[in-house]
Amino acid sequence: MSNELWRGPIVDAHQHFWDPFANPHPWLRPEARIPFRYGDYGAIKRRYLPPDYEADAASHDIAETVYVETEWDPADPIGETRYASSLAEQFGRPNAIVAQAWLDRADAAEVLAAQAAFPLVRSIRHKPGGPDDPRAAGAPSLMSNDAWRRGYARLAAHGLHFDLQTPYWKLWEAEHLAADFPATTIVLNHAGLPADRSTDGLQAWRTAMARLARQPNVTVKISGLGQPGQAWTVDANRWIVRETIAIFGPERAMFGSNFPMDSLCASFDTIFSGFRQIVADMPPAVQAQLFAGTARRIYRTCPGG
Repeated sequence: MSNELWRGPIVDAHQHFWDPFANPHPWLRPEARIPFRYGDYGAIKRRYLPPDYEADAASHDIAETVYVETEWDPADPIGETRYASSLAEQFGRPNAIVAQAWLDRADAAEVLAAQAAFPLVRSIRHKPGGPDDPRAAGAPSLMSNDAWRRGYARLAAHGLHFDLQTPYWKLWEAEHLAADFPATTIVLNHAGLPADRSTDGLQAWRTAMARLARQPNVTVKISGLGQPGQAWTVDANRWIVRETIAIFGPERAMFGSNFPMDSLCASFDTIFSGFRQIVADMPPAVQAQLFAGTARRIYRTCPGG
């Protein structure tokens, strides 16, 4: 065991930029109040651009970042990708983009083709919804909707992955999705959202994650582990991080900040220093996969990658 903190480059596999004063983000308007898993999110209703990110991440060697769609106006998904691409041209970040597309809409084919034409687009995200209560776990989400699945079926032809954000009690649908479309890589966001930290909740999360990991075309982002009203600590998140890595293996796992969302829970340094501590006993090659290698392979963030 190495017991050495990772000092090499980091690829932040999940982050956001936005300017709600200039661009259409309905949920970031001053008067907007949506159900949000971290509670009051008023503090992030502000510009968050690459210079802000650089300040937050200043004590870490961030080599590349992956921009994930920000629930921009759903009527203009291409506008968001154009904006994110312009940030890359101006600031050198992001280095890959997870774009928005509404897979169940009549224009899904045209939108996917347009998104795929942007040089930095690697993946698509469309949150499939479904019940917010694990007691209704058997109720279907969009992952079981025929129109949505027809849109999903078009991803492979464009070489696009799918970023899936759904709670662990909906991962049974993700299993079927991965099996039915083996040519499409699924990137599970935020480690399957293990919000219920009770013994029973964590066991249910682990069971669902282990089942999903049987599908070889699924990878996972270890990110978004904050809890409302509680500090982000190594002790609070160690078991989840270690179990996720044990289930998927380091070649299918990567770290992300989820900034500025997770600034509601902790500083950038707290989160990434925490990840470093949690995996410090792992071999350097394994740490290299988790902090950079997996993200670079999946999102092709390196220049020319």
